[in-house]
Amino acid sequence: MHLQDVICLGVAGNFAHHLEQAGELEDFKGVVTETAEAPKGIFPFYLPGNDSFLGLYSIGIDTLILPAYEANAQVEPEIAVLFDIVYNEVNEVVDLEAKHFTTFNDCTIRKEGAKKISEKKSWGLNSKGIGSTWIPIDTFEEGGVMDNYHLCSFVKRKGVVYPYGVDAPLLGYSYFYTRLKNWLIDKMNTQEDFGPLENISEHLKACRYPKQALISIGATAYEEFGEHNYLEHGDEVYVIAYDKRSDNADLTASSTKVILYQGVQ
Repeated sequence: MHLQDVICLGVAGNFAHHLEQAGELEDFKGVVTETAEAPKGIFPFYLPGNDSFLGLYSIGIDTLILPAYEANAQVEPEIAVLFDIVYNEVNEVVDLEAKHFTTFNDCTIRKEGAKKISEKKSWGLNSKGIGSTWIPIDTFEEGGVMDNYHLCSFVKRKGVVYPYGVDAPLLGYSYFYTRLKNWLIDKMNTQEDFGPLENISEHLKACRYPKQALISIGATAYEEFGEHNYLEHGDEVYVIAYDKRSDNADLTASSTKVILYQGVQ
């Protein structure tokens, strides 16, 4: 999938307990949400054509490169959805048409003093990870292909495999399907530059109103190992989406599994 011309955005706080476990809840103390379970906002992690660090295409497939400086980096296991963006005559976003989904590692450094979420998200080549298999989305609402998928993640360290994120159904996202889509449209048009968040409509304008958006829709909560262990050189990262109806339990690629593997350097 060619993504170099696609604006890439992430959703913060769309899964219960993730922000608390990641130590980032304090960052959003001034952000008011429409409901208690609503996500906190959206952030950019790749802006095509931008002359800042966000203009560097940071998404890899099989390799994760940690920062050269000492950094506390954690896997953020997510589902990424590729949307077509529909604009009106004044370039407001009026619809998002979900086309495909895959697994995603929104790897994040726990950086003290960062003013924006984006400062923790992209530090160079291969600082993100995306699955190489894409599942077509028949309908982005209940009753569609995504209903039966679960998301899980593991880190293999020195020959031992540890659960990193909880095994969670995609229906467990706080905002999903139409509720998520409508929320995304609103934030893409109205989110202001405030606290850790940025003005997304200005980014869309600067990117010359891209036709598509890759949106990572939120990281799951952590298992004990994931909450208390940062990534190390030599680790192996697995982020897996699987159809719960499948009885094939091994981790080989199939039509019911979407596997992201990354070796950590």
